[in-house]
Amino acid sequence: MCGIFGIALQRDANFSRRAIEQLLERLYLLSESRGKESAGLHINLPDSRESFVIKGAMAASQLLKSADYRKTLHQALSSAYRNGTDRPTQPIIAIAHSRLVTNGRAEKPENNQPVRWGEVTMIHNGIVVNVDELWNERPALKRTAEVDTEVLSAITSASMAERFDPLYATCAAYSVLKGAASIAWTHSETGSLTLATNTGDLYFANLSRNTGTIFASEKYILGQTLKEYEGATAPLALTAGRGLFLDVQAGAPPAEFSIFDDAPASNGVERMERSGFTEIAGAPNKSPPIRRTANEGLLRYNEKAMRDIHRCSACVLPETFPFIAFDAKGICNYCHGYRPKYKGRATEATQRQFIASLEHYRSKNGSPDVLVPFSGGRDSCYGLHLIKREFGFNPITFTYDWGMVTDLARRNVARLCGELGVQNILVSADIKTKRDNVRKNVSAWLKKPDLGMIPLFMAGDKHFFKIVNDLKRQTGIRLDLWSANPLENTDFKSGFCGVAPDFDKTRLDYLSLSRKMKLAAYYASRFATNPGYINSSMVDTAKAFGAYYLEPRRDFFFIFSDLVWNEDVVNQTIIGEYDFERSPDSPSTWRIGDGTAPFYNYIYMTARGFTEFDTFRSNQIREGQIDRAEALDAILVENRPRTESLRWYLETIDLDFNDTITTVNKLDTVGLHI
Repeated sequence: MCGIFGIALQRDANFSRRAIEQLLERLYLLSESRGKESAGLHINLPDSRESFVIKGAMAASQLLKSADYRKTLHQALSSAYRNGTDRPTQPIIAIAHSRLVTNGRAEKPENNQPVRWGEVTMIHNGIVVNVDELWNERPALKRTAEVDTEVLSAITSASMAERFDPLYATCAAYSVLKGAASIAWTHSETGSLTLATNTGDLYFANLSRNTGTIFASEKYILGQTLKEYEGATAPLALTAGRGLFLDVQAGAPPAEFSIFDDAPASNGVERMERSGFTEIAGAPNKSPPIRRTANEGLLRYNEKAMRDIHRCSACVLPETFPFIAFDAKGICNYCHGYRPKYKGRATEATQRQFIASLEHYRSKNGSPDVLVPFSGGRDSCYGLHLIKREFGFNPITFTYDWGMVTDLARRNVARLCGELGVQNILVSADIKTKRDNVRKNVSAWLKKPDLGMIPLFMAGDKHFFKIVNDLKRQTGIRLDLWSANPLENTDFKSGFCGVAPDFDKTRLDYLSLSRKMKLAAYYASRFATNPGYINSSMVDTAKAFGAYYLEPRRDFFFIFSDLVWNEDVVNQTIIGEYDFERSPDSPSTWRIGDGTAPFYNYIYMTARGFTEFDTFRSNQIREGQIDRAEALDAILVENRPRTESLRWYLETIDLDFNDTITTVNKLDTVGLHI
């Protein structure tokens, strides 16, 4: 879940000192979109037996400005380019990293990359989901950091000690890891660089006469960088399951290999004297302030009252639902207005027809042919499974990490991408700023709670429609397929703004012009009466609104508008085939990757006695997928407060748990949970 990039040059390559400085700067700045929480650089000089590492808990753009970075780069390149020459007088290996933190806090220097274990220095994009298991199975290997990259470095280093062969060591690591891993690594006793990926998230370009290789995590990043340099090939894909060995010390051409080879051919790499090592890792950041102990006893939920509340006699929507009305039989207007989506539909025939309708988008040469938004939630995981394995397309996934994506969701992204061999383009917001924006808006809301304003908490994630259009331009892919499930319709959120439900809409994300205007007017009136909303997040919120409601959508399809969505099939597939990880504080596979959902659902449950689960289960009833008794039993459990997730959310946005929950509890004005 990061950006990795670098360059390997043979001695006397036609690449000047100034060119390598500019190359690294350009790669850093372009790769910062993949992670802004830490950055680092490793340079290995085989002839002089020197190696350098600089890293810190700062964005790549900040690292470039630091005195330590400039000093380290100057020292390394002065040794590589002696006597003022325009060509390196010895081989150079430079590998760099721009990090989105997934595990291992950036405040601890040992968690930032490059990571060194033994004689191996490594950078890694992805998540190893069985990291604890790998350490436990290898007690002889000492763990010193939280970051998962360390276990890959340790296994690789131990394998090199067992058999001095980078191909063997790389294959040994991939034979045991689960998850996603694109890596670049060096060894202090070689003059070589090894690249490898099990997802295809690596691209490289060779310089003329194979005197050097440049690599990056994305084709677009590498392509934009190469515009400044002549004599390099166009970006080449290192496909899933492949590695690239670069022995720059020997002056050998790049050699591809399979990372899943049980007995890789020896590459005959020369064993050299161990190089010296200089590291500047930055001092540990100050520990976060000590918070009050969260009083979990403040959380309220009266399950008996929720069972007894007056509900529709056909579905499970309660009388407190916005715009609800009941006929003489006790059936609600939402049931009467519902348009069946799946009932009576032939599953296999519908899928064949849908796939046939997409055939003109299919690549003729196996190149990527569809972009797939990938949150790591259950529907996006199942959708990716269908697109890759049943539709036979070659997808590139993308994930927009806006600060409220949970580590659980990130691990599920890694599981699927690693298992399917699918690329994942990570677009990372400025996480610190995004979380600060959320805190400001939630703080403003707490001063004057308003159920209609709750979606403002999630405004930061709505940029994905602009992102997909940007990625289409960058990749040249026309088609994007989305996995949103129409049974998860949550129009009640706009209902709290006085916007009546639209029973005739055909798309989950559609809102008529008149409803958009009414919604905008509601928000404007609340901004006018609550000055707390007028804060630094407003520009980002406006951009989010524009991206969601105004960004053009072409060659864009919701696959479950055509294909039948069935919860049992979805769960059996993602759990049975991909070991989809579930949250320990929820019985459901839904909404467990969204850090905001437990908070806003607690608010809705406290104030009105229902959550998103009531709407979802009611739609399942209307489709004939479950009966009312089953739905009622389910929501009574699913609507319980998710204590662990609530604590994570409030800690992440730096709000006091006790004060926040106490304020929310005051919304129970009719005594639903007494």
